[in-house]
Amino acid sequence: MMNVKVGRDRDVVSQLRGLKGIKEVYEVYAVYDIVAIIEAETMAELNEIVNTEIRKIESVTSTNTIIAEKYP
Repeated sequence: MMNVKVGRDRDVVSQLRGLKGIKEVYEVYAVYDIVAIIEAETMAELNEIVNTEIRKIESVTSTNTIIAEKYP
């Protein structure tokens, strides 16, 4: 989940859709502006996506990562 600068939602959504590991992206009208679903094999891979890719998008002002594990 992330917040972005006012009026930059669609730009950030477009940038997120181009990143490796991003499976789904939603604009939401709540405390957060965007929710992205990421799939990663390891915590290191997740960390790389969040810290190196998402948080470096200029219009992203804050993120909140929730980790969920899928069970069969």
